[in-house]
Amino acid sequence: MSAEYRLEMKDIKKSFGAVRALDGVSLQVRPGEVHALVGENGAGKSTLMKILSGAYRKDAGEIYLDGHRVEFSTPKDAKDLGISVIYQEFMLAPDLTVAENVFIDKLSAGGILIQWSKLRENTAAQLQKLGFGDINPNAKVSSLTVAYQQVVEICKCLARETRVLVLDEPTAVLTFAEIKKLFDVIRKLKSDGVSVIYISHRLEEIFELSDRITVLKDGGYVDTVLTSETDKAKLVTMMVGRDMKQMFPERRAKIGEAVLEVDGLTSGSMVRGVSFKLHAGEVLGFYGLVGAGRTETMSAIFGSAAKDGGSVKFFGREINFKHPAEAVSSGLGMLPEDRKKMGLLLSKSLRVNTMLASLPKVTSRFGVINHSYEKKIVKEVLDSINTKYPSVDHDASSLSGGNQQKVALAKWISADCKCVVFDEPTRGVDVGAKTEIYKIINSLAENGVAIIMISSEMPEIIGMCDRAIVMRQGSIAGTAVEKGYLDENTLIKLAMGVS
Repeated sequence: MSAEYRLEMKDIKKSFGAVRALDGVSLQVRPGEVHALVGENGAGKSTLMKILSGAYRKDAGEIYLDGHRVEFSTPKDAKDLGISVIYQEFMLAPDLTVAENVFIDKLSAGGILIQWSKLRENTAAQLQKLGFGDINPNAKVSSLTVAYQQVVEICKCLARETRVLVLDEPTAVLTFAEIKKLFDVIRKLKSDGVSVIYISHRLEEIFELSDRITVLKDGGYVDTVLTSETDKAKLVTMMVGRDMKQMFPERRAKIGEAVLEVDGLTSGSMVRGVSFKLHAGEVLGFYGLVGAGRTETMSAIFGSAAKDGGSVKFFGREINFKHPAEAVSSGLGMLPEDRKKMGLLLSKSLRVNTMLASLPKVTSRFGVINHSYEKKIVKEVLDSINTKYPSVDHDASSLSGGNQQKVALAKWISADCKCVVFDEPTRGVDVGAKTEIYKIINSLAENGVAIIMISSEMPEIIGMCDRAIVMRQGSIAGTAVEKGYLDENTLIKLAMGVS
């Protein structure tokens, strides 16, 4: 193979039983290139990267690194050749220090004793080089923010003299300032000759950072294009196989009675005097920078965090939920932002996950579950939202990210909630799945369900919401913004406290 490419994966095939996950996929990445890898959930991106990292063995195909054919039997083989993958779930030891994590593969550098001062000094130099000199090499990783943990992951890769760095949805939980710093880091790596494979569903990031884009669909290779010679519309069409002229489906809002009335709500240090009203059939957006207090506000209402002051009325009746189970039994649901940790039981079946909030529907007064009726309800709900799944008895972990999110949504649909909080409902899912989730939310609203939609994506707030509330430092930044006045300029000014 030509040494023009730092990495070349040619005609890679991989099957899991009867399911063909990759069917002759190819990828070519040049030295010092930011190469975006895109496709819907289930397109094969993760499988291809796991083969590159040595986590999976390919069934067929060839891999070349700087023109030399290579084979990986284990992840260590890939790391030794300079290939590093940073997944959404970081591979860090939380109880060890930053320095220990960065040099975990070579703490003693081949000697008998660990030179701690040199270890900390080298870590500090790496952090300073990346623009994060404020991270203490002696700090435990568990004490760091998610953004800083990501920086530690990148430092750990650089300590191994990485030639190919794969970043999987790296900005999912970062603030604007942190994203900017990460982009600076990536550009620095690029200038140093590191090849970066960038996986993201945020198309604006793809177009800002990448040199070329490779598109996968249904386990197959679609095309590789120069970023400068394409646009979002063309890219989306390649990804989903159809023209998505309307990202946000139209909904004719029929706003009804007040469902939720919050007055002067306080909770801990993150929620201070929050007041708002939510009506039946309304989609009310909550926007703000990371740490603004949006999730904390909803947690205090839902009963998963203590309410220190203020009042909450649900259908005119003052409530003070002490536990989420009380909220659910009253008809209030909440989809958390982290579906893997809080939204789903990944090791449990789709049947269990879907019915988790509505077991009384299928349980007799003697506590016996009617499993045939349960399966019927689960299948109806999952099919109604176009979920792709082998059977209702398969574990949630077996599904793609977009379909996992649909199962998390199905839990609240089956519970017949009158009000649902959706916290970052499309985080980490592809553009096709996003539109389907938007349709689900619109359908619920059209059926009179009151919706709160927390989102960090301004186009999502603008395209989906009837009104939007912007939070800043635990408080509401001004009055709710009506549909006709929703624009990015207004939202970002309110979020940043710019008058």
